[in-house]
Amino acid sequence: MSTAAAGGPATRRSSIVRARPWSAACFLLPALVLLGALVVYPIVYSVHRSLFDASGTGFVGLGNYIELFTDDDTLTAIRNNTVWVVVAPTVCTALGLIFAVLTERVRWGTAFKLIVFMPMAISMLAAGIIFRLVYEQDPDRGVANAVWVSVHDTFDEASAWPGARPRPDGELEGTGGSYTTKSAADAADPANLPLVGVPPRDLADAAEASPARPAGDGKVTGTVWVDFAKGGGGEPNAVDPGEKALAGVVVEAVRDGRVVATATTGEDGTFALPAEADGARLRLPASNFTEAYNGVDWLGPSLVTPAIIASYVWMWAGFAMVLIAAGLAGVPRELLEAARVDGANEWQVFRRVTVPVLAPVLAVVLVTLMINVLKIFDLVYIIAPGATQSDANVLALQLYLSSFGTGADQGVGSAIAVLLLLLVVPVMVFNIRRLRRENRR
Repeated sequence: MSTAAAGGPATRRSSIVRARPWSAACFLLPALVLLGALVVYPIVYSVHRSLFDASGTGFVGLGNYIELFTDDDTLTAIRNNTVWVVVAPTVCTALGLIFAVLTERVRWGTAFKLIVFMPMAISMLAAGIIFRLVYEQDPDRGVANAVWVSVHDTFDEASAWPGARPRPDGELEGTGGSYTTKSAADAADPANLPLVGVPPRDLADAAEASPARPAGDGKVTGTVWVDFAKGGGGEPNAVDPGEKALAGVVVEAVRDGRVVATATTGEDGTFALPAEADGARLRLPASNFTEAYNGVDWLGPSLVTPAIIASYVWMWAGFAMVLIAAGLAGVPRELLEAARVDGANEWQVFRRVTVPVLAPVLAVVLVTLMINVLKIFDLVYIIAPGATQSDANVLALQLYLSSFGTGADQGVGSAIAVLLLLLVVPVMVFNIRRLRRENRR
C-alpha cells in the first residue's frame, strides 16, 4: 500500500509541483534577460547619468533637472506635450467612435474602415514627408493651400495688377497700396497715370497703351499703363509706342474725401470719368494692387503644432476606429433594441447605451494614444521647418537635440528621459489598475 502510494498519482503531482518553479524560471529567463537589458538597465543608467554634467565626470545632483524647468526650449516642449496629450488622443478617439458607429449599418462600411485604417500601414517617417509636402506654402506644391486658395479665390477675386506701383517722378503718390494724383483732374487735359513694377510675364497678353484724348463733353479722361519700353528709351510719364496698357484698373475721383465717380480702364488702358470728376483728385485704390492670396502659413509659429497634430490624427484615427468597432460588435443588440422600444431616439441610444457600454474600450484607446503621444518625435522632427521647430518642440525632440545636437549635453538629455518616464508611469498605473478591476468582474 505504501509502495503504491509512493508511486501513485499524488506522488507524481507533488514532483510536478516541485518542478514547476524551475520550469517557469527556465521559460521566463530569456524574457527577463531581454527585459533587464532593454528596459531596466537603460532606466537605471538614465537616472544615474542625469545626475552628472555633460562630460559625465562631474556630479551635479539635481542641477540638470533644475535646468529643465528654467530652459525656454524645454518649457515650450512641456507646454506642447500637454497640448498633444489633451487634444490628439481625444480627437482620435472621438473620430474613431463616430466612424465605428456610423459605418456599422452601411453596406460599404468595411471598405470605408479599410481606407481610414490604411494610414496606419505608413511609417511616421513617410507620413511626415507626405504632410511636409501637403503643408507647403506654395499653392502649386502644397495640397492644403491649393484647396484653400481655390476656395478663397472663388469668393474673392485676385487684384488686376498685384505689385504695381507709381513712378518715383510720376503724378501719383501715396502709401499703403492706394495712390492719388498730386493735382486735381482737368477735363481739358487727359490724366497720365504711369505705373511700374509689373513683371513682363504678366504683360504678355496686354494690349498696347493708347494716349487718351479730351472727351469734349466735360468728362475726365486718362490712361493707366506701364511706363517702360522694351529695350529702354522713351519719354518718362508719356505714353510711348510699344508700352503696355493696364486693363481693368479701377480709377476713382475723390473730392473732400468722398468718391464722386468711378471708372475702369479698357483694353488700351484708357478710362473716362463723368463730368462730376472735373476738379477732383484721381485715386487708384489698393484693391488694384493687392498681392495674390497665397494661402495659410500652416507651418508658421502659430499653426505648426495644430498642423502636426492633424497629421497624427490622420494616421491614428483608423487605429481607434478598428478597436472601437471591435468593441461595438460585442455590444448586446437586445440592449439597443430595448432602448428603442422604450422610445429612445438614436442620439439617446448612442449617448445613454452605446457610449457607457463601450467605456472600457474607449478607455483602452485613450490611454494607449496618450502614452503614444507623450513619446511623439518623428512627425515633429520631419514636418516642422527649421525656422519654427522650436515652436513645435516636444519632449522627445528636445531629448534628441539636447543629447546629440549642437552643444550636446547627455546629462540634460537623460534628465528629460527620466521626466518622460515619470509622465508615462501614472498613465500606465491607471491602465493596469483598470485592467485588474475588469478581470475581477
